Amino acid sequence: MSGTRSPFLGLLPLPERQAITRALRTETVGGLVLLGAAVLALIWANSPWSAAYASVRDFHFGIPALGLDLSVGHWTADGLLAVFFLVAGIELKRELVVGELRTPATAALPVIAALCGMAVPAALYLATTTAGGGSSAGWAVPMATDIAFALAVLAVLSTHLPAALRAFLLTLAVVDDLGAILIIAVFFTSELNLWALAGAAGGLVLFYLLQRLRVRGWWWYVPLGVATWALMYNGGVHATVAGVAMGLILRTARDVGEDVSPASRVSHLAHPLSAGIAVPLFALFAAGVSISGPALGAVFTSHEPLGVVIGLVVGKTVGIFAGTYLAARFTRAQLNPDLAWADVLGLSVLAGIGFTVALLIGELAFPGGQTGEHVKAAVLVASLIAAVLAAVLLRRRNTVYRRLYEAENTDADNDGIPDVYQHDTAAEGTTARSGPVADSLLTLLPAGLAMAVSSPARSANTGARPRWDILAIYAAAPHSRTGRTWRYRR
Repeated sequence: MSGTRSPFLGLLPLPERQAITRALRTETVGGLVLLGAAVLALIWANSPWSAAYASVRDFHFGIPALGLDLSVGHWTADGLLAVFFLVAGIELKRELVVGELRTPATAALPVIAALCGMAVPAALYLATTTAGGGSSAGWAVPMATDIAFALAVLAVLSTHLPAALRAFLLTLAVVDDLGAILIIAVFFTSELNLWALAGAAGGLVLFYLLQRLRVRGWWWYVPLGVATWALMYNGGVHATVAGVAMGLILRTARDVGEDVSPASRVSHLAHPLSAGIAVPLFALFAAGVSISGPALGAVFTSHEPLGVVIGLVVGKTVGIFAGTYLAARFTRAQLNPDLAWADVLGLSVLAGIGFTVALLIGELAFPGGQTGEHVKAAVLVASLIAAVLAAVLLRRRNTVYRRLYEAENTDADNDGIPDVYQHDTAAEGTTARSGPVADSLLTLLPAGLAMAVSSPARSANTGARPRWDILAIYAAAPHSRTGRTWRYRR
């Protein structure tokens, strides 16, 4: 129907909402640890023990014969962040298979918003540096959103952001991560070693075949993954690309008899390691920059760091908000009536928090030297500005968020399923009860079926009994304690 429009930022299907909640819970805790690590790095690097900080960060160890004699800082950036990108690859695969990106219709809006949120910051950076005669090497620094840091800010603010807004933020971050991975792989490669790259490609092919043949056992995959990572590093491509490649290869669909898919199993094991250890350690040795007066002044007077600040604070906000508005305007998406465009604006500002990937790209774009330190400081300053602005915008709407949050999570009968997802029926032979909950459930149905459910008299004109009698709105998922069906009768 031409007049039917799909809800944007409306009620999520329960299985999708539960998966999002589990992922974001880990990200939120990891974000708080990340925040603590960044603060510790700043304090340590600007304390009387700053020489010890630099000594630890620059200490080298490894296996020189294999080309792996790296400093502690490089081990965290090239090694531990591979775990972070492994999890990012799994999340991207999940979004592509069962999430918001699984169909062009549902993927269009968040993908357009994310692409605009990457293109506008890069354009503003280039405009700033070109106008002032600065270096264009850091054009990709302000393109990425740090979902863990953003969620940590939400946790500190104690906001009750609805699940749909959090899911939209997660989808934006997933697309951002994909863009960052492609940029790192294409634009930030050193001299290529084709033999090593061929070995890495062979390792990924073997990884794929093991998944296709349903081979189980960590003793197959862990050594193969480490070898592929080492070959990718020696091949001249940033080693984190190996992590995301393996994440995309992992199978997300369960076979008969499997409790969880391999991707879910690996994500369950690797996500806490990534959020609680890998990313915080990277932050500890990447965020230790000088915060003296001259250093902070350089953030707003030097063209490269100024371009990063403008890109993250202004570019992210304008890009994501404009992309979302235009996509909703020219597609069949319609904003949830309980929310306003001010909520999308607040989320767009929050997406200006760029940390992990922004610092990584900053190190690759400006290796060593004062410019690289100033760009790191710019990422921290811009993230702080974005966090403060987002706090002001989102706290103003927290009353609305709290009401929606409570409606989404109320479980009066203590059966493990929020009441908003349940539609009790009247006695046998009566019409299904209507109301706000029923209306929200109808939005989860295909347009034609929802119209038929809401208008049973439509079939009365033909005198024929409807061929559908029982509709399972929520099928029992493996992670739920109970499944329910709702009966619609004429």
